[in-house]
Amino acid sequence: MKELPKANKGLRIAYVLDPRFAGGTSSAVAAELRAVCDMGQVHVYALETKMFSGRYVAPQLSDVLTELNLPLTWVDTEIAADVVIFHNPSSLKFQEQLGTRIVARHLIVVTHENFLRPGGAEGFDVEKCLDQIAASSITLKRSLAPISAWNRSTVESWCRKHVLAAGWSLLEDDWFNICSFERVPPTTAPRDRRGRHSRPGSEKFPPNDVMELCFPETAERNIILGADRFMGDDDVPVFWTLYPFGSLTLPHFFEQFDFFVYYTAPTWRESFGRVVPEAVAAGKIVITDQETANSFEGAAIGAVPQEIDQIIATYVAQPERYRADVLSAQASLDRFSADSFRGVFKDVFGKAAGVFA
Repeated sequence: MKELPKANKGLRIAYVLDPRFAGGTSSAVAAELRAVCDMGQVHVYALETKMFSGRYVAPQLSDVLTELNLPLTWVDTEIAADVVIFHNPSSLKFQEQLGTRIVARHLIVVTHENFLRPGGAEGFDVEKCLDQIAASSITLKRSLAPISAWNRSTVESWCRKHVLAAGWSLLEDDWFNICSFERVPPTTAPRDRRGRHSRPGSEKFPPNDVMELCFPETAERNIILGADRFMGDDDVPVFWTLYPFGSLTLPHFFEQFDFFVYYTAPTWRESFGRVVPEAVAAGKIVITDQETANSFEGAAIGAVPQEIDQIIATYVAQPERYRADVLSAQASLDRFSADSFRGVFKDVFGKAAGVFA
């Protein structure tokens, strides 16, 4: 076990979440814990919501708790701290009450799931989830913390149409995912080799005609990781190489192509899109929809699927430009570093708690 760095004993920090999320929520919290574990007395509280069954902890979160020697408490009574960080309120959507009292100077609710889908439909029963938290908390300040530009736009749009319980505010800074991935140098000879990965949910994939625009027969290679929904389907193009979710390590996956092409269903959009910085760090040009690209400000190319072939052809013909743009994109990931996150945490929450100078 790793010995905890010397903590600022004046600040009590509580993380609250359902620890059974398999994807972005647990990965984001794991990275945050590494970043803030020396900034105060950190404790992690596990909620047993009705979103999952069985009591367990996602591997990425379990590993970091062991690494940092941090306590985990399955809680059903009270959580008290200076700063309480509640990750992913959508975990409450299948129940009527939180069942746990929260007492804090500042309660931050991190909005991992978009409040609205493209087109304006609610992503989940937002009011139901936020009301459970408000009814169960005694705080000086209660804030919503969007995780990206797109996520913030959905939160703001929802708030304009609904009356929140008294005491809610919106954080000025995005509560971004920490993206401290190892950076791999880009290839000096890019080819039209394309890849994508995601969990296999149907919302993660665009319609089949768009998939064929993204991964056409003219490409030298099309690698799709997380392709469970296509496997065994007789209509799947023979020029796609399919792998089930989790069947390849990410380094092995990324070494097989030069362009990461990522689009989702038109009725759904990533709230952060962790796959984008993962692919950039792995040395790839990333092409995605404009809204997702906007959350990364220069790390990804925003385009419509009909433009992909020309974008790739241009880079294949200009390898020096490919290399320069990948390196520039990697440099832009610095704003998602652990140090950047610590700066936001210290300024917004540490000073508010009266602990940091």
